[in-house]
Amino acid sequence: MNKIKIAIVGIGNCASSLIQGIHYYDGKNPEDAIGLMHWDIGGYKPSDIEVVAAFDVDERKVGKTIDEAIFAKPNCTTVFQKDIPKYDAKVSMGHVLDGVAEHMSNYDDEYTFVVSDEDPVDVVEVLKESGAEILVNYLPVGSEKAARYYAQCALDAGVAYVNCMPVFIVSDDEWDAKFREKGIPIVGDDIKAQIGATITHRTLASLFMDRGVKLDKTYQINTGGNTDFLNMLNRDRLDSKKESKTEAVQSVLKERMEDRDIHIGPSDYVPWQNDNKLCFLRMEGRTFGDVPMNIELRLSVEDSPNSAGCVIDAVRCCKIGLERGIGGQLTSISSYTMKHPPIQYTDDEAYNNVEKFISGDLER
Repeated sequence: MNKIKIAIVGIGNCASSLIQGIHYYDGKNPEDAIGLMHWDIGGYKPSDIEVVAAFDVDERKVGKTIDEAIFAKPNCTTVFQKDIPKYDAKVSMGHVLDGVAEHMSNYDDEYTFVVSDEDPVDVVEVLKESGAEILVNYLPVGSEKAARYYAQCALDAGVAYVNCMPVFIVSDDEWDAKFREKGIPIVGDDIKAQIGATITHRTLASLFMDRGVKLDKTYQINTGGNTDFLNMLNRDRLDSKKESKTEAVQSVLKERMEDRDIHIGPSDYVPWQNDNKLCFLRMEGRTFGDVPMNIELRLSVEDSPNSAGCVIDAVRCCKIGLERGIGGQLTSISSYTMKHPPIQYTDDEAYNNVEKFISGDLER
């Protein structure tokens, strides 16, 4: 089986977890491979993914080989696979654009980005020379210009695009048309976790609806200590993130909740939490006879490995799309792994659609 050659924008905690996972599952078999939604997709196992190019702007990562860069500060996620083989590919200097919020400079270097003074590379040229087939976008929340810039680079280089952050590219009809015209698949937008705040909230909201309980009010408040949460202290960068997370829950309800009755979004940055994310969830509703009830839940997860479990499937489905010559939105895997896909399905429908796509019974 050929390798799936990918490039990654943003060598942060999420990229670290993904790359660790690629090597963690190497040599394992389906019976002892814990934490995967699919062991085999189209003949591809996790270890069939190869990272051939990477882009970042932090001086502690730029110029380093990928195996070194994934463990450099400010990365703080759990190291579950220390033994990473030496990579030939080095991290190239990317384009900053709006990828680094101004307030990040107010924090200690251990926790924030330290922008390199190197000149940015020609991204399209690097993608072409590396042989990358898919570009995975892990830019910080709020990087609107940068996300679109790299999407255009993928288009110009003729590589597929997996958008793991909340800038609405894959779910935008104009971008879909561009990639569709060139016969290049795209997956997005805004990666879910395997068992995270969004999927848990969606599942409980569906349970309320299915069991005839009227959901009156709900909130989801999250805290964490990684650069993602530090970046999101700038509330001006959160519009698309809040929309993405809120729509993921609203979409499973028969009737939309009033804006004032649903609050979903990050709450605060707690440095000592590192990559651990805490979700505090409350749902208030009415059961038989309009009698009130409520649920309160606390969820604790390591944020980046939780999302890598979805990305590893998104990448492999994207490879299937390339092999089948499909251009534009891959709606099945997008609805299964993303918060703001082109089409919102229930989680059961999304799962079934992915199985049909993998088997070839569904076009996209």
